[in-house]
Amino acid sequence: MIAIIVIAVIVLILVGLYFYYNNLEIRLRNEAEAQRGKIESVFDKMWKVIKQKAEVAEQYREAFEEIYPKLIEGRYGTGQDGSLMKWIQEHNPDFDTSLYLSLSQSIETLRAEFSKYQERMLDIIREHKSLLQTLPAKWFLGNRPPIEYEVISSTRTKQVMEDAIDDNVKVFED
Repeated sequence: MIAIIVIAVIVLILVGLYFYYNNLEIRLRNEAEAQRGKIESVFDKMWKVIKQKAEVAEQYREAFEEIYPKLIEGRYGTGQDGSLMKWIQEHNPDFDTSLYLSLSQSIETLRAEFSKYQERMLDIIREHKSLLQTLPAKWFLGNRPPIEYEVISSTRTKQVMEDAIDDNVKVFED
């Protein structure tokens, strides 16, 4: 009788562990899939914000280049007595660089956010891999495939990782 109770307890524990590890693995796979969507969404937002802010800054620069010569010509051009627009206080219009500062800050902020989401995906993969490789979870999860994900990166970074060399120290050079 005691042997049957001990066997029943062991079976219940094993069934409980099976469900626990199975559910944990499923949750990690679901989280990884959701994280892929988040990464895509953040990348899309990053690209659109940077592109649109750059377009606004470029339009501002072009408009400034177009109106600045006309303003100067109106001030100093030869009118009847050369006094056309002398009533304007002598102050040349300034080119406002705040759009470029805003663009620069957006690039930095959005790139950091994108990196954070990719780092979270790598953490999920690490957790999943550890789950598949450690005991007793390994006994219950068998040969489940790993979660696949390739980090979104640049060609230059991929080359550096492959060669393990980074000699490019110039900021404004490809």
